[in-house]
Amino acid sequence: MSKAIFELVDELPTKNLTVSMLNALDFVAPGEWENIVGFVNTIKHVTGETDDDLIQEIGERAIYLYNDRSQGYQRAMWLYQTVDSTDKALAAAALANRVGEAVPLLGFLNKVTPKPDKAQTFDLTLKLVAELVAFCQINGIPGDSIGDFVGALGEYSGESLIRMVALVCVDGLIPLGPDFIDKAISRISQTSPQELEQNSTFNNMKDAIPGSDSGSKLNFIGESFDSVKGWMGDLVASRGLNPQTVLSHLQGFVEIADDKLDYVAAFLDMSTNYYEHTGTQTLARRLIERAAAEI
Repeated sequence: MSKAIFELVDELPTKNLTVSMLNALDFVAPGEWENIVGFVNTIKHVTGETDDDLIQEIGERAIYLYNDRSQGYQRAMWLYQTVDSTDKALAAAALANRVGEAVPLLGFLNKVTPKPDKAQTFDLTLKLVAELVAFCQINGIPGDSIGDFVGALGEYSGESLIRMVALVCVDGLIPLGPDFIDKAISRISQTSPQELEQNSTFNNMKDAIPGSDSGSKLNFIGESFDSVKGWMGDLVASRGLNPQTVLSHLQGFVEIADDKLDYVAAFLDMSTNYYEHTGTQTLARRLIERAAAEI
């Protein structure tokens, strides 16, 4: 049985490497993200409500909506979790006692293997598709509504915006370099359905990706990424982002030379779960907004 939404929100950490990383990316979207944790706290924050009875009522309605299988909320949560669940046990265990101090990565380099560019491209594009499909699930629209998603992306704020910022910085720029958008588009266009089927993230989430077979799902992944290249390119250009700028802001909690960016990417991949963390926050916010409106 999957956890209740209030448990997921109550269990969000106030301080760990994911939180440190997202705080370090604040320079891209200043003041947008605040790490709101705790279900009751989130209700107060989202609604501005102080009346305990009303807070209780909104919370119960939000839980009811989340539990309603005919709504897409649980599916969206599952997507945020699935796309983030590459093997993290090793890094998490090694880092558990290092939070709050800069972690020198050199000792990890023999344990951390950078992903080849193709695997990194899958990571980037599948995370984007998870965002698109989760957006559709949360908003009750068909899962292939690329246009609706792209329209909404321009309005993203708060935890949704910082998630997309992290996607661009941590899954795009750092591992694939400044031309990550073109690289990803060209890699996906050269990928066969058979290659895609060998990717574990794809296999975990393929049922949620629109398309009748791997070939049409691959086309959808390509179309989805292609549709956001303008938004991503604008973000990079308007903020003057490049791998070195991003790394210089991450240096507060991870120490490594910038000729080892692929190792930083592998390390962050293993030791953070920013999709699940901010996805839980997005979902809680949407549920609470809807619950408050319906009461």
